[in-house]
Amino acid sequence: MTINCNGQLLDLHTPKIMGVLNLTPDSFYDGGKFKNDKEVLNQVEKNIKDGMDILDIGAYSSRPGADDISEEEELKRQQSILKTIIDSFPEVIISIDTFRSKVAEESINCGAHIINDISAGHLDLSMMDIIAKHQVPFIMMHMKGTPQTMKSLASYDDLMKEVVYYFSERISIARSKGINDLIIDPGFGFAKTINQNFELLNHLKFLKHLDLPILTGISRKSMIYKTLEITAKEAINGTTALHMACLMNGSSILRVHDVLEAKQCIELYQKLTEK
Repeated sequence: MTINCNGQLLDLHTPKIMGVLNLTPDSFYDGGKFKNDKEVLNQVEKNIKDGMDILDIGAYSSRPGADDISEEEELKRQQSILKTIIDSFPEVIISIDTFRSKVAEESINCGAHIINDISAGHLDLSMMDIIAKHQVPFIMMHMKGTPQTMKSLASYDDLMKEVVYYFSERISIARSKGINDLIIDPGFGFAKTINQNFELLNHLKFLKHLDLPILTGISRKSMIYKTLEITAKEAINGTTALHMACLMNGSSILRVHDVLEAKQCIELYQKLTEK
């Protein structure tokens, strides 16, 4: 439950907060929110003050049906601001949300600490080799297909059994390549219906048998706002409610848009569960 982030040891026995920084114009909640580097840096600074442990930077929108941009465009969106963030906040642990090995390696060479791959290495077969080469923590998410096709692939004979099997296979490959630090993400909203998302959350503890830290990303997602018949912008209360369920069911990292509210949720969870 401890991961090595370029010499910084992050203890996941205490739940941690991963703050989302989308550099995309079309993400489902905050696409196009930041107009320039100053606005990005202000947001990072606020998240650090609010209690963020990891910053997750993404330059490729993985919402259902999003446009498939080129590797070059993803790097163009990300590289300059990544260097600026590292220069401005050298202490922050940075995760890069990408499924492309070239983007991963260039980001690691710039100083990123973690790679967060929505495909767990499926969409770029060189990804795990790059992770093994640099020995950075690797977040592997469950997904079927691609962001462009996944909505049509939400069919399972046994959801939890298939998710566990998927991770068992991915973990085996990662270990065979010598990757040490692994984190699993069940992939809420990725090739799953709203009901399947709730089934996954209700049975999240099943994934504890894999003996790896669990990351959950449910912040402001459609399983919340469609259930409540509101918008993503109105979904902070529902997000906090489900964050508590994630923590109670074994989540070690909450991937969030709203750091302060997540921090408060974790503090209350710790009070509930203290011996």
